[in-house]
Amino acid sequence: MKTIRLGKNISYEDGLKQQDAAVEDILERGGKELLFLLEHAPVYTIGRLRDQSSLRDATLLPAAVHETNRGGQATYHGPGQLVGYPILDLRERNRDLHAHLRNLEEALILTCRDFGIPAGRRDGLTGVWVENRKLASIGVGVRKWISMHGFAINVTAECLLPFFAITPCGIDGVVMSCVAQEAGREISVEEFADAFEPHFAKLFAR
Repeated sequence: MKTIRLGKNISYEDGLKQQDAAVEDILERGGKELLFLLEHAPVYTIGRLRDQSSLRDATLLPAAVHETNRGGQATYHGPGQLVGYPILDLRERNRDLHAHLRNLEEALILTCRDFGIPAGRRDGLTGVWVENRKLASIGVGVRKWISMHGFAINVTAECLLPFFAITPCGIDGVVMSCVAQEAGREISVEEFADAFEPHFAKLFAR
């Protein structure tokens, strides 16, 4: 498995193109599994759902909305947030989407704990939390059992304000937090990514 860091200010469309190409490479040519790590340019995303009320009034949002083929309600991506797109062959992992989601959560939880943050899960809710404060959102898709989309974890406070314009993940009253806030010190997206990679590699090794 190879990690590719795409950098900052990546448009949502470019991120999707990279994922689509990697999925097709595995399906058509038996290509390598990849983990893309990046920071998106500001964008709101939502799954293809009939109920899109979590966007509130989309015409008033400070960034564009992109409807996509992941699961889940509205969320925000932008600077200060680490986004990870694992392109993995779930045919080699028992076609177990539930285990895939739990492993993504676990890799993020273990990384948060490296920074002294008591992160964990909440019953019945996907994502990574500290008590009732949400640090990471997870929404995945699969194409012929090749995974795409993934996670977004708030690292710096820069990414928090745009969440106030929506109902994050469709959960009323959710409080969004970030790694730096919970750790009580400055932590860069790059620093968090460096700590995340070994946990991810261990949990997703075939």
